[in-house]
Amino acid sequence: MYWLEFAGEDDPFAALEATAAASDVSILAPGIATARAIVADRAAGLAMTRAVGSVVGHTDASVESARALLETAAIDREGTVAVRARDVRGSASIDTQRAERELGGVLTDRGFAVDLDDPDHVLRALFANGELARDPANRDAGEDPLSVEAAGRIGLAGSADDADVCLLGWVDVERDATFGDRAPTDRPFFQPGSMDPALARALVNLAGARPGATIVDPMCGTGGIVLEASLVGSRVVGVDAQQKMVRGTRENLGELAPADGDWEVVRGDARRLPLAADAADGLVVDVPYERQSAVAADDLDDLVEGALSAASGVAPRAIVVADRSWVDAAESAGWTVECVHRRRVHRSLVRSIHLLKREERLSGP
Repeated sequence: MYWLEFAGEDDPFAALEATAAASDVSILAPGIATARAIVADRAAGLAMTRAVGSVVGHTDASVESARALLETAAIDREGTVAVRARDVRGSASIDTQRAERELGGVLTDRGFAVDLDDPDHVLRALFANGELARDPANRDAGEDPLSVEAAGRIGLAGSADDADVCLLGWVDVERDATFGDRAPTDRPFFQPGSMDPALARALVNLAGARPGATIVDPMCGTGGIVLEASLVGSRVVGVDAQQKMVRGTRENLGELAPADGDWEVVRGDARRLPLAADAADGLVVDVPYERQSAVAADDLDDLVEGALSAASGVAPRAIVVADRSWVDAAESAGWTVECVHRRRVHRSLVRSIHLLKREERLSGP
């Protein structure tokens, strides 16, 4: 069994992204999840997960219970150790320094040498208390009906009651980099409304980005999505109808993508993609927001419906992010909507993130 510690506040979305690197992801407590299996190199590229590792065990959120758990737990590690305790989101009112001293003492009593500067292994103690977060996709009448939970993509390890958890686990992967150095305003080419890099990374992960995969953005704008896909080793193709965006995306990739990155940016129409059938492993479509778009409503409908139809011939999966539901359009274009997650950006903007899978094509008569 493995554990994941999430970054940010949107646990259902973090758990959803984690399914790109883990199986049987289930939210255990605020900011904490478990998984049946982990692909370590993919986990290192997750945007909404700060650390993952193997579970020692979990109990209630008290130092006394954590100590009792560690005293009886099986430990299959050798070498020096350190204990790092965290009160997740300040929810458990735990003295983390005391927790580290007590748990470190247990490890010392069990024959381990403690090295706080450069340990061979780090034991993470995560304390959390609060209600398990649930995906809001199906809460608003008339909105997208397929929440992450309803679609079975992630689970909940507890009931609707508050969780009270201390999880002990060894750290296997910890993300030490942030996305701040790739803020849209710091790139060579910037336009208002550019997507933040953490969200872009999460979307490309859900689309299947990994070394050797091909990811397409048919409305690439300033290139934030294709940049993040390139940084995890994917071949990327950006398409945009405006030559200014094509030039700007090329500039951003030339400056920020890996030196050996495989990328192409072309001017084109998202409704008539200049790509062969099944040329890609996944697409990410960031639909222009209706309130901020220069595209008229009827034209936007035509653009998105045409783009979804074209995309179904290019890749078996797609991620569509927009400020409203496109479920009907996706299904009309031949996609199966696996789930929809509604992610609040601020009071007046909620993004609907659609996970689409191409319907199987039947061969023969």
